[in-house]
Amino acid sequence: MSVNEEMDGAAAEDAGWEVEPGDESGAAVVAAVGRQLKLWREAKGLNAADFGSMVGYGEDMIRKIERGDRIPRPEYLDNADQVVGANGMVSAMKKDVEDVRYPKKLRNLAKLEARAVEFSLYSNFNVHGLLQTEEFSRALLRTWRPAYGPADLERYVTARVKRTAVLKNDPGPEFSFVQEEATLKRPIGGKMVLRRQLEHLLEVGDLPNVEIQVMPTERADHPGTAGLIEILKFGDGTGVGRSDGDFNGRPVSDLKRLRILELRYGIIRSKALTPVESRDFIEQLLGET
Repeated sequence: MSVNEEMDGAAAEDAGWEVEPGDESGAAVVAAVGRQLKLWREAKGLNAADFGSMVGYGEDMIRKIERGDRIPRPEYLDNADQVVGANGMVSAMKKDVEDVRYPKKLRNLAKLEARAVEFSLYSNFNVHGLLQTEEFSRALLRTWRPAYGPADLERYVTARVKRTAVLKNDPGPEFSFVQEEATLKRPIGGKMVLRRQLEHLLEVGDLPNVEIQVMPTERADHPGTAGLIEILKFGDGTGVGRSDGDFNGRPVSDLKRLRILELRYGIIRSKALTPVESRDFIEQLLGET
């Protein structure tokens, strides 16, 4: 095995992420950044192998980034900036790839959440992503099959953690969460991870714009058995929603379909414990965990 191959094997996960298949807009950004990196390298009179040695990666990895096959990490761009003496112009491209490194689906969702002024969210299988701690999110994603590689795992965890910033926007949107009791008892990641997750729910529930309600397992007549519901309302009066059990799971924005989701969510919410009762319930679970 060559030195370059050894370096690529050790550093491949550190140099960047693969471009998500089907993400045409993201691929275009990454390709443009790659071309710029190649131009800076060549202007400095460096071949790919020499440049790779100077930034700590193999020649093959350098060419993958320059072809737009991999999304460079921020630290890679900082190292490249120093090597070619770009005085911050290469490092400035971190902004161009900041969003692209997250999967397209999550990027689109994050954009909608950034606009929303009201959230109605019912989760029946897992703690909702906006409520997850970083370690709980990582442990949960590790249970998915087929398993994620280390780089993809961290990519999704980072994206989820970034989404939670919407909880602390100023002015803050209004949040209504309904969580199934089972999602708060399953020891994803072990008891300590679950304990910290429950503590986090109590902290988030203290925010003035957040209400968390628990749906007891004993409720036999609640209409949430069709799956999760997510409804986002925007400042102009429009909205978007989706449910596992309706409209093939696709997001909908027409008023008639939104009204169906709102009606169902309202009934689910009415069947759940009140926010105060839910807090007491979570505190009890925490004491038992």
